[in-house]
Amino acid sequence: MKALNKTSLFLLLVFIISFSTAGIYKLLGGTGTGTIGFTIFGAAYMFLPAICVLIVEKLVHKEKIKTRLLLSFKLNRWFIVAWLFMPLVSFATLGISLLFPEINYNHEMTGLLERLATILSPEEIEKAKLSLQALPISYLWIVLFQGLFAGITINALFAFGEELGWRGFLLRQFRQMSFIKASLTIGFIWGIWHAPMILMGHNYPQHPEIGVLMMIVFCILITPFHLYITIKAKSVIAAAILHGTLNATAAISIIGISGGNDLNSGVTGLPGFIVMCVFIIILFFYDRFIGKDKILTSQISNFI
Repeated sequence: MKALNKTSLFLLLVFIISFSTAGIYKLLGGTGTGTIGFTIFGAAYMFLPAICVLIVEKLVHKEKIKTRLLLSFKLNRWFIVAWLFMPLVSFATLGISLLFPEINYNHEMTGLLERLATILSPEEIEKAKLSLQALPISYLWIVLFQGLFAGITINALFAFGEELGWRGFLLRQFRQMSFIKASLTIGFIWGIWHAPMILMGHNYPQHPEIGVLMMIVFCILITPFHLYITIKAKSVIAAAILHGTLNATAAISIIGISGGNDLNSGVTGLPGFIVMCVFIIILFFYDRFIGKDKILTSQISNFI
């Protein structure tokens, strides 16, 4: 009962505070995706789950959170997996996107700019294209190298604000669940939490309403990898690296294409869903026939 009450308090706090913060931002004239104001709002929004965890664990229940929430910087090979996994997903998604009839390869690497056509003026887009053409190497590789660096530094820091809640606190609270049930439950909660940002144009600027459902599906599909790496690394920091690198390298999946839209291209679109389903199958076979722990078919409490 104590765990249930603690979980309920966290969820109540995180949704009331997060949705209220989004509402206040809009009432104060906050603009949608692609603006400096939205970037600042989004960065702050990511820290709200961690703040709610600290309220519940430290202020209300007086818990020692370091061990409970897997706050460990002890490095192991799963940190490397967390760091390199999402670039692999992004490149695979780029390849799958090109199988769609309305999507073509863009050798100029301006696919991201095409997505920003509703935000930037034609003059700004043309200026950005000229800047890309002047680069000494392909913009694709620049995004990869910058993304890998950001994924273990600034992006991981902001991602930690979420991960302390989703893969630290909730993983502990749902430890009596099976791995699959915990993945579905946490993924659904995580997806719903994104709703205010999605409705403001984040990730799905062309289809914000449908984007809410798409984000829920995306979060459910990506959560097994977050949970698996957290358990294997015995650290929520590894999950923050995975999350941070996801945010930093997802653009790889769209900068090399032309055509399509935010529903049928990119990591958060249908091609990304296909790739993640394939990797979930690969993860199942790895866990079943190679890994020693059999995490996917077990209860979370066996490991944390």
